[in-house]
Amino acid sequence: MRPIIEMDHVTFGYGTTSVLQDVSLHLHFGQFAALVGPSGAGKTTFLKMVTGLLTPTHGTVAINGHKFGDPLPPRIGYVPQIETVDWNFPVTAGQVVLMGVTNTSGLFPWVSRADRQRADELLDQLGIGGLANRHIRDLSGGQQQRVFLARALISNPDLLVLDEPTAGVDMRTAESVLHTLAHLNQDGLSILMTTHDLNAAAAHIPWVICLNRRVIAQGTPEDVYTEDILNETYQGDFMVIHQNDMLFVQQRPHHHTLRDILPNPTPGETVP
Repeated sequence: MRPIIEMDHVTFGYGTTSVLQDVSLHLHFGQFAALVGPSGAGKTTFLKMVTGLLTPTHGTVAINGHKFGDPLPPRIGYVPQIETVDWNFPVTAGQVVLMGVTNTSGLFPWVSRADRQRADELLDQLGIGGLANRHIRDLSGGQQQRVFLARALISNPDLLVLDEPTAGVDMRTAESVLHTLAHLNQDGLSILMTTHDLNAAAAHIPWVICLNRRVIAQGTPEDVYTEDILNETYQGDFMVIHQNDMLFVQQRPHHHTLRDILPNPTPGETVP
């Protein structure tokens, strides 16, 4: 079976600045993968390569065997970071979902009855069926994330791509979003997402790609969450803890205290 994502020796840069260097990897149908790495590691550029928004300087990218520009372009559902959305745009949750079919149906209100029914079904499936007529800015962060997830799913994509889907939401909402993605993956959907939350990735996502301009390592969390790999990926000092069949990652604390940071107190003052 051909891979859902196939990158062969992909290099990309802006001017003289190299962002991705000789990246090669294959992700197969049905995989649920997380892309992790520090800020500036090239994660967003990686996603833009996968979604066809950027073209490699060198190398090739294919989705489901098709390159962008082929007669049969790949079907990709994309969920952006909700922090990048302009919430002042006057649109309801239901209208946002229908934006996912405007490439084939034209701009609403000329979407089909079947499209509207599909949008309602997706909102119900994601637990926000009663919010279709609510303004998108009036929803909570978790509800907004589910609306954009429904928008990505309405086109029945071959691949779902998400940029930091748990950023800007509380821990409980993040867990709910990841559980929803896990259920979609169990139904056969291939998923690639970026995340800064290493521990959430270890608990919920079966395949992890460590990226810092190049692929440092990829595999199960148990395989790639080692101190050597994480230190090379993040250029930091990490420790990995195994407890009760769970995996935890923590950056080692600095060897200074609050007393080392605060200025010396004047006579008669105390340091908190």
